[in-house]
Amino acid sequence: MTAGLRAARAPFLVGLGFAAASHPAVAGLAVGLVADGAGPRPLAPDRLLALAANHLALTGAGLLLVAGLGIALGIAATRPALAPIRGGIDAFAALAQAVPPVVVVALALPVLGFGGPPTLLALLAYGLMPCIRGTVGALEAVPRETRAAAEAIGLTPGQILARVELPLAAPGLIETVRTALVLSVSVAAVGALAGASTLGTPIVAGLQNQNFAAMLQGTLATAALAFLGDAALLAVGGWMRRD
Repeated sequence: MTAGLRAARAPFLVGLGFAAASHPAVAGLAVGLVADGAGPRPLAPDRLLALAANHLALTGAGLLLVAGLGIALGIAATRPALAPIRGGIDAFAALAQAVPPVVVVALALPVLGFGGPPTLLALLAYGLMPCIRGTVGALEAVPRETRAAAEAIGLTPGQILARVELPLAAPGLIETVRTALVLSVSVAAVGALAGASTLGTPIVAGLQNQNFAAMLQGTLATAALAFLGDAALLAVGGWMRRD
């Protein structure tokens, strides 16, 4: 077993455990043991799977936006020609993350409407700062001697970035995307407040209707997606670090 698969094994098993626990039979039994009053009303498996698919699609779209823009801004912040604006890039990302996702969704509703768009904006705002800082850290970890050697053989700055810096920084960039992925999974659940059909939907509806089984299913399934996605990126990162 490779190092990447060994590192991914624990979060993968935890993710499978959360997924199994979100099954209506398990969640209903757990809530029935502790809840008083009306019996639990868990979601059917097909409904839970449909919500999980929607949640995953929204998370994937948000992750593409966050990773694409965050890595691009991180690269820009490390270029000597753009050094004067590096502080501004970091301040902009920090300001965006300082606004809670719920507030971003609420403020975006009048302009973007209900559903996915305000959720994607919240995903972008909340994930940008860690993605930028992770990219900067990964690129700055590339040894200066390696850059100097590339310059000595006549490579242009663009060639050094594409052929030297990005390949050497790739494992660190994967770690950055891991962080963005977990944030995206959690923030996508908030999209239910804007009418997006995600695993946050049974959480919000459960709070309104006191359906604790559905709340538990949504929470556990969201955690399962986060752990399983993290395991996948851990495996990829370990594979990229292999000798």
